[in-house]
Amino acid sequence: MAVASPVLGVAAILLWAGLPPEWTPARTVSPQSAVTVTFPAVGAFLLYHRPRLNMAWLMCAGGFGAAVSDLSNALMFRAAADGEFAVAGWLRLPTHVGWAVCGLTLTMLLPLYSPDGRLPSPRWRPALLLGCVAITAATVRNVFRSPPPAEGYPYPQVIPNPLSVPALDPYSDVIATVGWAGIYTAMALAALSMAVRMRRADPVVRRQIGWPLFAFSGYIVFLVASAVSEDFRWPAVAWAAVIPFAVAFAVMRYRLYGIDTVVSRAFVATGVVVVVSAVYFGAGTLSSLLVSGYDQVAGVAAALFAGAFFQPLRRALQRAVDRLLYGPVGDPGVLAERLTQAVRRGDPARALTSVVSVLRDGLAVEGVAVEVADGEPRYVESGRAGGRPREVPLVWHGTRVGRLLVGPPGPRRFPAAHNERVLATLTPYAADVAHAVRMAADLQRSRERILTAREEERRRLRRDLHDGLGQTLSSLAMTITMARMTLKKSPEAADELLGDLHAGMSAVTQDIRELVHGLRPPALDDLGLARAIRDLAGPADVVDAEGDLSDLPAAVEVAVYRIVQEALTNVRRHAHATHARIMLQREPEVLRVLVEDDGRGLPAAPHAGVGLGSMRERAAELGGICVVTGEPGAGTRVEVMLPLPVSVGP
Repeated sequence: MAVASPVLGVAAILLWAGLPPEWTPARTVSPQSAVTVTFPAVGAFLLYHRPRLNMAWLMCAGGFGAAVSDLSNALMFRAAADGEFAVAGWLRLPTHVGWAVCGLTLTMLLPLYSPDGRLPSPRWRPALLLGCVAITAATVRNVFRSPPPAEGYPYPQVIPNPLSVPALDPYSDVIATVGWAGIYTAMALAALSMAVRMRRADPVVRRQIGWPLFAFSGYIVFLVASAVSEDFRWPAVAWAAVIPFAVAFAVMRYRLYGIDTVVSRAFVATGVVVVVSAVYFGAGTLSSLLVSGYDQVAGVAAALFAGAFFQPLRRALQRAVDRLLYGPVGDPGVLAERLTQAVRRGDPARALTSVVSVLRDGLAVEGVAVEVADGEPRYVESGRAGGRPREVPLVWHGTRVGRLLVGPPGPRRFPAAHNERVLATLTPYAADVAHAVRMAADLQRSRERILTAREEERRRLRRDLHDGLGQTLSSLAMTITMARMTLKKSPEAADELLGDLHAGMSAVTQDIRELVHGLRPPALDDLGLARAIRDLAGPADVVDAEGDLSDLPAAVEVAVYRIVQEALTNVRRHAHATHARIMLQREPEVLRVLVEDDGRGLPAAPHAGVGLGSMRERAAELGGICVVTGEPGAGTRVEVMLPLPVSVGP
């Protein structure tokens, strides 16, 4: 049917084109002609994907009926033009039967069964019955009516009807009036059934119904208008060709195409055209009256007035339509401004609460939640996101910082496409806030670790001084006392005690060196940072130093030394590298440190150990950053940036 219907339709058009002028009707192309091309093809496409979809069968059958009707009608006039009036009379039958099949399936059954292939409820069966009875009555009247009289007949000779029933002639006009009234009523009820579905359905189904409802409603309007004025015939033909695509969108791809966008732009475009045209012609008329004889001046004035009205009018209409479709928060830009103000005015700790509240209002959903990917995941929810929410990743500069959970839609007409615009506008703001929350949490944990580490260091020093150095000094003091007591009586014993004292003093000296080395590596004071790093590096490693490193803050020197020391330890233990490169670069406000090797790189799923964590913490303590990167088999790269006081520099 998808192939035969367009072929029959094109054949009908060719037959119409070859008729003599006296046998050519005033209307050879109608909405039924467009139906023959698009409906069967789209119906076949739907059947390929969903073979049991009865709506697709209706589309194929209706399109094929329209093709049969068009071709039979063209053949009837061709036969009449050739003088074959008996054949022409019998061709009336397939013409009217095909028309009935097309009208019943496409203008009544298809809207009633859209978009899921079922009636809205059993209560709509009378509407279905009305359509069947009305179109059957009109078909019976067309098939069995007597030929019209020769007087006033628009063609050279009356085409006979071999199936005419003269007894029905007195009731022909009544049957036609009742039949067509029933047909238009059934069509209106079919469209109304979709509106009722839309009102009672959830937002997803509303969006699904929006496409065919918009298409069928527009077709009915143009069909009625074309019956009144010939000017609307071609818009009706074009609209009829579009209907199957709207049905296909509703069935297959309704989530990807915004019916609300189509409706919104249609309203705005129509309003702009109407008002601007009125302003243009009004200004032109007024100018021509005031400036008589200067048509060019009137045209320029009209164009200026219309141009001045265009942009403010478009914005006003867009705001009105957005408010109609989405409510008072329809503009994503307004939502973004609300979110920005809420975050600025609120407590930073409650920034996520402002984000989820604004998103919930803008999306008109039952609940929105934000989960921040952190050491201790943070979860903030407004409303109820439900058991199966939609998940939207929050990405900040390529790094996933959390996820946005969007709950089921609330009661609103067209949420889906609007939701995509809102999400596209507000998700970057939510990602910024989530990143800020992560940074605040990292800062708080870093402060806690610093305080803990400081107290632990103090405890270690106290223990080492008290238990180690303190006891050793006490023992040495006792040895001195004993040596003094035995010096006169037994010089040999005193000499032995003094030997023990000397050994004890050496041990004390070593303990003090270890304590000092733990606080600050002596190599930094003895050699400077660059030479101390070179002592850490191996013979195959390369150390480059740029800039003056002699007056760096002590804390920066210690941090760089310890980070490089840990990085080289990892190179030797884990990287299996042949050499490493260390670079120190002094800039006016920052010190850059780079340690890279040619080893096996980081694994595909790296696990941050104690060493990597300590490097990052040492950099964070000074307000800097430490980034460790590397691909498997491509080596590892440790990059550190530490800020320097502006007053400190070469």
